Amino acid sequence: MSQHPSFQQLVEHFRPVFSQIAEGTLQRERDRELPYQPLAWLKLAKFGALRIPVEQGGYGVTLPQLFILLTELAEADSNLPQALRAHFAFVEDLLNQPDSEVRRRWFSRFVAGELVGSGWTEIGDVKVGEVITKVTPHSDGWWLNGEKFYSTGTLYADWIDVYAQRVDDGSDVIALVNVHQSGVERSDDWDGFGQKLTGSGTTRFTQAQVDSAHIYPFNQRFRYQTAFYQQVLLATLAGISKALTRDASEGVANRQRVFSHGNAKLVRHDVQVLQVVGQLASWSYAVEATVNRASEALEYAYYVHDSGDDALIDQANINAEVEVAKAQVIATDLVPRAATELFNALGASDTRLSKALDRHWRNARTLSSHNPMIYKLRNIGDWIVNKNSPTFVWQIGHGSQ
Repeated sequence: MSQHPSFQQLVEHFRPVFSQIAEGTLQRERDRELPYQPLAWLKLAKFGALRIPVEQGGYGVTLPQLFILLTELAEADSNLPQALRAHFAFVEDLLNQPDSEVRRRWFSRFVAGELVGSGWTEIGDVKVGEVITKVTPHSDGWWLNGEKFYSTGTLYADWIDVYAQRVDDGSDVIALVNVHQSGVERSDDWDGFGQKLTGSGTTRFTQAQVDSAHIYPFNQRFRYQTAFYQQVLLATLAGISKALTRDASEGVANRQRVFSHGNAKLVRHDVQVLQVVGQLASWSYAVEATVNRASEALEYAYYVHDSGDDALIDQANINAEVEVAKAQVIATDLVPRAATELFNALGASDTRLSKALDRHWRNARTLSSHNPMIYKLRNIGDWIVNKNSPTFVWQIGHGSQ
């Protein structure tokens, strides 16, 4: 591969890694084996440096190219793109900041294979707008105390991107905390029925040390972050749609048992079964094309972020949010539907746990439950009809009685 690889060269560089990952996906799914080894392969291939500029040791891919590669990774194992979601979001935030020694230092860490996980959401007795996780200043930096759930990717990470509140002035911040210390406890207690291997369980912080340089005001995060986070999930859904189409096709091609009232002596020649596979492939095409279209809107929001034209920046961010919301509506409808429809091309034997074909629906449904679609539909309609901007940032917690 050349020093400045083309995107096709990059795809060819990563596809053998994706194939190696795919070989163990069923076993990991059946045995609930956390994907430490596949992530080690991705680190070795510098997958986490995809967006980092070439001159700083990365691959310098565009956002559409990033999401194409995440889709291919998701086809191999849908847990992995989601586990890397916080990492790529933090890299994106750095790319939206001016060049600095701090930014170059982070990029060097990521080129060397270090990863970032997520620590934003709190559960339990927490009200909407309340942040229980706190950072307290001390002479050598900050102490971080609190507990997070849905802390996706933290089991595999070197750093955690933690949403917290400063004790001294009450402002909301992002604290980048190193996991390699006794004050950070990570638990594999994610009990969702899908995306079981994303490392999305509990993370506890007890007097965890945070360097002063690793505290960032939350209100300075990159503008299109909400759409970006969702787009990673949509690329993952697109990958699932490709994987289930592949599995249906292989199942039909290899199936020997036929029904007496079918249309052919072999299932692969049965026109009704072929129609099902054609439907799956078409839905997958629609989802992938929709996700790719939304990627272009995100790329434009990045392109104009430092233009100095506030009106242009605002419009680009609104368009990115609305287009990703539209893509979410399409993907969260078609992919779970396809994951059910695939069984119309197969038989009862394909429901066996050894084949784990149910994982496609469970994983797709779990991903589709992030960021409620009904509110995205409302935002889309409100923008189209009333030109009211979509919701960019929100919180979740107990409502008032």
